Amino acid sequence: MAGCAAVQTSISHVDLDVQSKMTNTVFLDPVTPDKRVIFLQVRNSSDRPEIDITADVMQALAVKGYTVVADPDQANYELQVNVLQVGKASPSAAEQAYVGGYGSVVNTAYSGAYIGSTFGGNNAMAAGGLLAGAIATVADAAVRNVTYSIVTDLQISERSVAPVTEQTVQSLEQGRAGRRNVTSQEVSNWKRYQTRIVSTANQVNLDFAAAIPTLRGGMARSISGVF
Repeated sequence: MAGCAAVQTSISHVDLDVQSKMTNTVFLDPVTPDKRVIFLQVRNSSDRPEIDITADVMQALAVKGYTVVADPDQANYELQVNVLQVGKASPSAAEQAYVGGYGSVVNTAYSGAYIGSTFGGNNAMAAGGLLAGAIATVADAAVRNVTYSIVTDLQISERSVAPVTEQTVQSLEQGRAGRRNVTSQEVSNWKRYQTRIVSTANQVNLDFAAAIPTLRGGMARSISGVF
């Protein structure tokens, strides 16, 4: 039992490990306290619509001295948040969501729920090997290395004194072999930035109810860290 994968997993993942990573750094110009006014819009397009991080983000922004308003015309910043994925994810899927960056496809496939063990031996050790394998199988089934994640896309808009020209290019599929490029141009008073934040929580036999508060807190701190 001392050498089985279940024991190794229990030891190496006994503590809750929470991490939040941002794909692209966003630098905003410093402003005076009276201009620290934000219009906040939070959307959840995941299959966990009950997870609402609005209050967490508002509290984190308030701690940094920002006021959240309901009228975008009164704001110096616009913060638009879309929660793309909430739930179990393999470490590789979470890393792929991070590497892909803002707007990329999020793979929610979950694999590697637990680490299995392989036992072998010669014919003389067959009986002992079968017993050890049975014990290890039961132990491994009870010990699972679980990872939960929240993947969120952000668009931050900063009000600009000078007019800002935005150009949008879209590539539309036309049947199997064709493609149509559509270009539009708009002048506004907003400088826009886009990034993605991936937060993960990992621990042996981690329960979703226990993971979600730490994930929400880590996500809110990362979002407010932009300002």
